Amino acid sequence: MSELLPPPALTLHGVTAGYGGDPVLRDLELALPAGRLIGILGPNGCGKSTLLRVCCRLLVPDAGSVRLGGTPLDALRRGRELARRIAMLPQNPVAPVGMTVLDLVARGRQPHQPWYRQWGPGDEQAVADAMADTQVGELADRPLDELSGGQRQRAWLAMALAQQTDVVLLDEPIAHLDPAHAVEVLEVLVRLRRDAGKTIAVVLHDLNLAARFTDHLVVMRSGSVQATGTPEEVLGAHLLADVFGLDARVFPDPEWNRPVIVPASHA
Repeated sequence: MSELLPPPALTLHGVTAGYGGDPVLRDLELALPAGRLIGILGPNGCGKSTLLRVCCRLLVPDAGSVRLGGTPLDALRRGRELARRIAMLPQNPVAPVGMTVLDLVARGRQPHQPWYRQWGPGDEQAVADAMADTQVGELADRPLDELSGGQRQRAWLAMALAQQTDVVLLDEPIAHLDPAHAVEVLEVLVRLRRDAGKTIAVVLHDLNLAARFTDHLVVMRSGSVQATGTPEEVLGAHLLADVFGLDARVFPDPEWNRPVIVPASHA
């Protein structure tokens, strides 16, 4: 049975975008459902990061349109106005040496702070809530460069959550993490989607983690969308071979009722 989707949080219509030369995204059509944890999958260079950049106007498309709910994205001013609606965490973010977790998370409040007011009770509460949601409160005074990979990623995620946006875009937040820390970060995302109703789109490479933790998948190849739907609907042997060049078998996990992907040589 197909997934019954809520109205889209973000809609892309006829989007072509790139960085000069041949476009990375070509005439792309996509709707990201609201209130879902959405995994964006595809081989390297297929346009996953470019898609996220277009969704938050870090990259203006050469053609087509992007809507946030019912509002054209280009009707929102870049900077504070847009950052109050969409939070974006890029790959491998960098902070000044010695910056503490608390100082980093507090940066997420900048879109809400006009020039005449630098800090207020609402900012303090938002930071405290974001740190509680990501379980980094006890690390508040620790420098980022002293943390483990998983702790550091949770601190960056807390900064994005402190923006208090309904939409959160994450570009490979578990890259370079060991399996335990990767699961730790994904479990935080599941809680945020479930408890706060946020729309979270996350670029992932691990197919089995995507199958286990996400609600909705977008599979890309060569700048276009090849499939969308639940992990059960999308992750079949034919798609894995066609998009990823992976000869694999897909089995149902009896406990989680999610697909498990096993390379054919190990099936």
